[in-house]
Amino acid sequence: MKIHTRLLFSALCKGREITGKFSSPSRRPLPRVLSGAKERWTALSRTLFFVCWLCGSFNASAADKPPNIVVILADDFGVGDIQAHYPENMIATPYLDKLVGQGMSFTDAHSPSAVCSPTRYGLLTGRYSWRTRMQEWVIAAYEPPLISPDILTLPQFLRDNGYATACFGKWHLGWDWVGPQQPTMHPLLRNFQKDLSWDFTQPIGGGPTARGFDYYFGVVLPNMPPFCWIENNRVTVQPAEKYRYEPQEGFVVMPQGFEGSPMAPGWRFENILPELTKRAVAYIHQRADQDQPFFLYFPQTSPHEPVVPSERFLGKSGIAPIANFVMETDWSTGQVLQAIDNAGLTDNTIVIFTADNGHSHYTGWDELVAAGHAPSGPYRGHKGDVWEGGHRVPLVVRWPDHIGPGTSSDQLVCLTDLFATCAEVLDKELPRECAQDSFSFLAAATGQEGAVPERTTMINHSNFGEFAYRSDDWKLVYKLGDRNLEASRGKPTVAELYNLANDVAEAKNLATELPDRLKMLTLELASQIDSGASRPGAIGTNDCTVRYDQTQQFRWVED
Repeated sequence: MKIHTRLLFSALCKGREITGKFSSPSRRPLPRVLSGAKERWTALSRTLFFVCWLCGSFNASAADKPPNIVVILADDFGVGDIQAHYPENMIATPYLDKLVGQGMSFTDAHSPSAVCSPTRYGLLTGRYSWRTRMQEWVIAAYEPPLISPDILTLPQFLRDNGYATACFGKWHLGWDWVGPQQPTMHPLLRNFQKDLSWDFTQPIGGGPTARGFDYYFGVVLPNMPPFCWIENNRVTVQPAEKYRYEPQEGFVVMPQGFEGSPMAPGWRFENILPELTKRAVAYIHQRADQDQPFFLYFPQTSPHEPVVPSERFLGKSGIAPIANFVMETDWSTGQVLQAIDNAGLTDNTIVIFTADNGHSHYTGWDELVAAGHAPSGPYRGHKGDVWEGGHRVPLVVRWPDHIGPGTSSDQLVCLTDLFATCAEVLDKELPRECAQDSFSFLAAATGQEGAVPERTTMINHSNFGEFAYRSDDWKLVYKLGDRNLEASRGKPTVAELYNLANDVAEAKNLATELPDRLKMLTLELASQIDSGASRPGAIGTNDCTVRYDQTQQFRWVED
């Protein structure tokens, strides 16, 4: 708030002519005109004092206002997909490159899982998803909520501390659909509920607005029914039509098994990301005039399949449709960033851009590699893998005057850590019973001298339920014991050991050379699993028996 004193003086004295000179002091009574001027000056000085006090109070209040928090979560966006991080890569990402120049890039950041639903669970709860009954893959069609109602979520925590909370995008954490709902136990039948009957006219429980968000608009996910928009807890337009399988639609084949699934009239997959982006931008401008801080969670639907770049991005990369879709993901992020800047919210808004897992290997990976683009950078693997390419993700944080522009940190970070970091930003204690696997990285982000990293270990989970354990530069892996998941069920897993300090490609297995270290790390992994919490002072229990040393028999494990 800026007030020009000359304009203020003119406004106060408008229509009044002040004459006379104030050059020499005199004990004689002032002439009437000067006496009136003195009175007006006295009144003006009091007014100016009040205005200055008011301005000071306003500025102090603005400085004390908690920052807005915007989390942008790309879907299947690889650690190598931001060109500013890997200049030799071939996909242009100008908006994200600009963000990199404005904030801090964390070079050792990870999603807690190598696939969608478990990572989203971890980000919003600060708890590893493998502590739930779901031990592999993701939420299938019409499965119930993964976040139980007694779990404190990040949006709920922020709302309890005065924030407005909103989510636009892909939820993929389950809903209480009205119908014969149940977890799909057998992995080979995981989407069998797609053929059952559901009542889409009724409110849907267990979704975002039941887990801490004031407002929600988005989709279950772009490639799973029902194909329609959901606003808060209701379907906006009844899915009265049926999805027809088109092999060429989206360039990446949609699951043929969803032929005939409910779909809203006129539904077009290429319109999803632009619509979500538009609404997220509108929300930012809507909140700009409000005193209340806000938390915006924007889980994008790209570049996840179906690969459906909108018309303006068709052929834009000159490489492949998936590269075009990565560019549209960059554009979508840029629109949100520009909205924050245009709304005058930049200085008091924390922006976090990251991804839910590594780049997908089945949406055009070979074409990218052939063009000279490395979606996983120098790391082994891709989406779904226990290897680094499965869960090492980009993480860029912008907070002007708090985080240095164009900086980087090699601090170990997991996306479960967003919860504890936000709590520290607000100077609030985390309850012992929540965010059991969340560690603040605020000290690293703000460059605090001599700060000791809170996180030195981490557990990652693969699509198949495999475990990886990090301790400093050491990485312990317990992978499938047979050629594939189904052949491995019920069998012991196989331990491997790597040192990422000199082997980021995880090419040399040191398990047989260093049996003592293998044993020590295994004991640490087992302890963190069994304890129910890895954050010091936190307490918790797993929702089922969790086995790292044996491949599970079912996706959902009984208590």
